Amino acid sequence: MPMDYDVIIIGAGMSGLSAGIRLAHFDKRVCILEKHYAYGGLNSYYTLNGRAFDVGLHAVTNYAKRGARAMPLTKLLRQLRLDYDDFDLRPQLGSEIRFPSARLRFSNDPDLLTEEVARCFPAEIDRFRSLLNVIRAHDDTRIDVTPMSGRAVLAEHLRDPLLIEMLLCPIMYYGSPTESDIDWTHFVTLVKSIFLQGFARPRRGVRQIITTLVKRYRACGGTLKMRCGVERINTRGARAESVTLASGETLSADVILSSAGYPETMAMLSNPPPDLPDVAVGRVSFVEIILCLDTPPAKLGYDTTITFYNDKESFRFVRPDDAVDITSGVICCPNNYEGHEDMAEGIYRLTWMANYDRWAELDQAAYEDKKRACVERALERAGRDLANVRSHLVASDMFTPLTIKRFTGHIDGAVYGAPTKRRDGRTEIDNLFICGTDQGFLGIMGAMMSGITIANMHVLAAG
Repeated sequence: MPMDYDVIIIGAGMSGLSAGIRLAHFDKRVCILEKHYAYGGLNSYYTLNGRAFDVGLHAVTNYAKRGARAMPLTKLLRQLRLDYDDFDLRPQLGSEIRFPSARLRFSNDPDLLTEEVARCFPAEIDRFRSLLNVIRAHDDTRIDVTPMSGRAVLAEHLRDPLLIEMLLCPIMYYGSPTESDIDWTHFVTLVKSIFLQGFARPRRGVRQIITTLVKRYRACGGTLKMRCGVERINTRGARAESVTLASGETLSADVILSSAGYPETMAMLSNPPPDLPDVAVGRVSFVEIILCLDTPPAKLGYDTTITFYNDKESFRFVRPDDAVDITSGVICCPNNYEGHEDMAEGIYRLTWMANYDRWAELDQAAYEDKKRACVERALERAGRDLANVRSHLVASDMFTPLTIKRFTGHIDGAVYGAPTKRRDGRTEIDNLFICGTDQGFLGIMGAMMSGITIANMHVLAAG
């Protein structure tokens, strides 16, 4: 009996859309199933009271100028058959890591961070340069890598604990699924993407990327079904035969790619294998508060693109006991990218680590009260950077770990998924593969490359 599709993809996030585009280019019959009304998953956008909000995207990492060769952005655009202008990327003005006793500035010029390390940690500069050489030589795109502690490797190369903590702060906030540490290969990927290549932002925000991917996918003939959640992946032996939707409809395919996360995907199996491993679930989640202002942050005295701050000399990256932990965080001002000066409003976005359980135990009234309290604390924090911020506030909104779980399906709102990744995308089901967060490539660019890589490896290479 013929299959409905060659490939079914679960999730219309950036990895699922990119996998779909790649497969549709080669005339595969592809269907992407998305359980929500919005594309993008964690990185999406919405309108509230007539005001457009971005969700998730602070920056597109791995920035490259037009014409740059052998760069991740260049490779990605070629794989998706997109032009450089399609994402309309604008580089950052400049970012920083801020601790009580030191600040390190960095930009899309990697030499700036090296100069800053030389200024703040002169005794470490030779070791830091040696570390960068090791990072540049490490092939972080390999599928067959052995997990190693990033902290342990850093301690082999650097002596000053403060420098180690300052380097870990942005790296872990932007990609560690593990508390207190990060896998060495993930560390390398993020150093390259953040410090050696840098940040950019589409002029229209994350919707620029998502709408570009959706248009490209549909132009290639791919099928996209919205509000079509997958209730069950129907298996027979070691193969997946079809998926059953929440509506009761069943669709069959030769191959299924899932961007829902490994434990979340395994929970959909109609007949899980008896030897299915017990996988730890991620605990890293965040809240993000968005403050909309009637003037750009630069006019209130703040012209930094992204600030990674920590109020103590040592950096704790652990799930807090309380609903949020405000002792460290990420501040992002989209206005402070090149070409963003004429944005309709000023935006100040503040991200803190959060505890899913503390939010989930609240009733609706207490939940709303807690959100209002977080906005108040965000205003207090913003007051350190922005003059008279309260008088310029025109609107605010925020998301919590519950929001993350709702739109990604990730258990406990784990932003970066399960700590153990499956870089080859394989599962215990022969024709079911993982792409996206739990495959292991990081960031916006990594999510797209994850979809492409798994599509290439397990569908196109198979003929």
